[in-house]
Amino acid sequence: MKRISRVISVAALCGCASVVMAQSTLDTPAAVPEATPVHPELWPAAKSPGLVDPATEAKITALMKRMSLREKIGQMIQADTASIKPDDLRAYPLGSILAGGNSPPLDAPDRSPAAAWVKTARAFNAVAMEPRAGHVAIPMMFGIDAVHGNSNVVGATLFPHNVGLGAMHDPALMRQIGAATGAETAASGIDWAFGPTLAVPQDERWGRAYEGYSEDPALVASYAGPMVEGLQGAPGSKTTVQAGHVAASVKHFLGDGGTHDGIDQGDTRVDEATLIRIHDAGYPAAVDAGTMTVMASFSSWNGVKMHGNKALLTDVLKGRMHFDGFVVGDWNGHAQVPGCTATDCAATFNAGLDMAMAPDSWKGLFDSTLADAQSGKIPMTRIDDAVRRILRVKFKLGLFDKARPFENKPQEMGSAQHRAIARQAVRESLVLLKNEGVLPIKTSATVLVAGEAADDIGRQSGGWTLSWQGDGNTNADFPGATSIYAGIASALKAGGGKAVLSPDGSFTAKPDVAIVIFGEEPYAELRGDVRTLEFQPGDKKALALLKSLKAKGIPTVSVFLSGRPLWVNPELNQSDAFVAAWFPGSEGEGVADVLIGGKTDFHGTLSFSWPKTAAQFVLNKGMAGYDPLFPLGYGLTYAKRAHVGTLSEVAGIDASATNTSVFIANGSAAKPFTLQTSDTVSQRLVDSPSRQEGAVQLTWNGAGKAEVYGPTLMLQREANADLNVDLTYRVDEAATGPVTLALGSGTVRIDGMTAKPGTWAHLKMPLKCFAAHGTDLAGISRPFTLTAQGRYAIAISDLKLGTDPAGAVCPD
Repeated sequence: MKRISRVISVAALCGCASVVMAQSTLDTPAAVPEATPVHPELWPAAKSPGLVDPATEAKITALMKRMSLREKIGQMIQADTASIKPDDLRAYPLGSILAGGNSPPLDAPDRSPAAAWVKTARAFNAVAMEPRAGHVAIPMMFGIDAVHGNSNVVGATLFPHNVGLGAMHDPALMRQIGAATGAETAASGIDWAFGPTLAVPQDERWGRAYEGYSEDPALVASYAGPMVEGLQGAPGSKTTVQAGHVAASVKHFLGDGGTHDGIDQGDTRVDEATLIRIHDAGYPAAVDAGTMTVMASFSSWNGVKMHGNKALLTDVLKGRMHFDGFVVGDWNGHAQVPGCTATDCAATFNAGLDMAMAPDSWKGLFDSTLADAQSGKIPMTRIDDAVRRILRVKFKLGLFDKARPFENKPQEMGSAQHRAIARQAVRESLVLLKNEGVLPIKTSATVLVAGEAADDIGRQSGGWTLSWQGDGNTNADFPGATSIYAGIASALKAGGGKAVLSPDGSFTAKPDVAIVIFGEEPYAELRGDVRTLEFQPGDKKALALLKSLKAKGIPTVSVFLSGRPLWVNPELNQSDAFVAAWFPGSEGEGVADVLIGGKTDFHGTLSFSWPKTAAQFVLNKGMAGYDPLFPLGYGLTYAKRAHVGTLSEVAGIDASATNTSVFIANGSAAKPFTLQTSDTVSQRLVDSPSRQEGAVQLTWNGAGKAEVYGPTLMLQREANADLNVDLTYRVDEAATGPVTLALGSGTVRIDGMTAKPGTWAHLKMPLKCFAAHGTDLAGISRPFTLTAQGRYAIAISDLKLGTDPAGAVCPD
């Protein structure tokens, strides 16, 4: 995904795949902790069906006899397409590649249709399979994060994210979703989907909570088998790419959804019985369904990193559960094992990892692993077991058969059949939280469709959509897809009604009803990690729109896009109806199917408990003191009604106390930060483009500083997520000398980067840029200092950490 320098060493992130700092021991204790005892006999038994058979094992044995040690090690290393070229395989005979969330196909843009991905797969396989002296031809295995459809490929069908699929409570439809995803992945030349995610999220602050189906382990378990069988085909059937199937990779083993405080890549602090009951729930069913691969988790269990946990990877997964496929690592996840680096980690292979995901570190890891094998640090029995498992999957997946009929089926991408499945999933995933009689809307009505997400397919699709964080997308990137607005407009037109698109809610003729579509911006881990469950703390744009419509006497339906339940009591109070739509994906008509006309009733019920306050981070059915606003399983229908009264608008937590990303908002310092200036700098409020007195004007009469003070910040994770410093400004008087912006100890000169005086503009600089200029991101005691050496004037409306990389610059 991201191509980041070694200051903070993160390359193209995979979302199998979070980011890892190069020599990091992120969330790893300084001393190696004592492992919690594991009792494999207490864990549910399972068995991989059909992966081991005498004929295939004989082929593997014959092949391995011909392989050199160097070629065996190659099978155990996976590189990212952003960091390797096909020619590299002649010197380093790797067995697998992946394309991380922002990693492009070869010689093509990041956002490319299936043909570019097919070309990439063929280019790598051509070198892997070419006859040459001392080389055993073994096909490559190509993996990608097809987490809600084949979502890295332009033209793919995008299904609702897992948080929405959980609300369907429909395992049979999950099988169809898996089959459609498999077919579109195979049609792109890719044979391995990094999914499904079997996390059981317990804390909604986690930025990957939406990748989990439910807080309920039983629901996760009910989906595991059908989704695996959809991707791969049912055991006993043709589980090959030739039949339009791909390998599944259930993830992340184990406990990723239970980390303390919802910290991504953190520590799951529970006893063995809880780990089994909650976090292992989906894995036995997945193994029984034949999953070919399992992905290890970044997280730890009671201080021991999963990439180095032999008791769980080997004794439980491969032993007790009789898993016969192979275990793959996450994005440089081995580097977090104590004593390891991204380029050297015998411990992870000895613990039971069979293939290391070494996206940008593959060359160094290959060399060190080869040396460790030659020295005996990694026993040959362990190497042969890993290679046998990898080759077993390649044979069972049909990779040794050169025929690839699905690579010549571009019609599989976004087919009418697949879009119909996705549209059904949207319908079934919608959860009606409130309805005071405004729904369903008559087809003859005039409907105002408002909200900034109303006609934005990228916004409704969420993270892991053509990019890791789901940012930078436009509707043009989604051929064949339909926005929520377009779906509503089509449904109304068919019934004689009319939809009027107005993102800001303005109108000339009063509508019969308004539908307001708003919610979270797309995100993945790190960017999506939050410290409060309050929606839009401190910047209630959506709430202001709802209040405006209510004041004008317009019945209002809220369609809320999110990756998790959030505290939205103020928005609920201003809405006559409120629909949790999650991130529904590419088929916006599915929303209209239920809201317009009344022929289709609501089906979905909550698979996560909905919070009564913004401080209910851990809110799971069965826990002590369980007191949600809407409990697990809640969901109204047109037939099943209930009145929702006026709700408390006391959040229960001071959002400013958790604020580490907004420093100046609408011209004022955002709590807990303050703005202070030296004697030579004056400040006064002036108008911004969006509001009266919405900016602070800073005027230098000589050399001086304007400084933002606040709590010490630790921004390594935010830098890994490619966040930017985002300044909204207007230069009012050109500088007579250098102007610099400092983040902690790192200083960047900006006077040559700003717009002409009198023009409002954005200045975006990546956090990693400041790190390259000397900022210690592990401890920033004075967040920002703006310094000028002479006369200068600038108006600032906002200073924050932003997620949109478009236009970001870093001076030399």
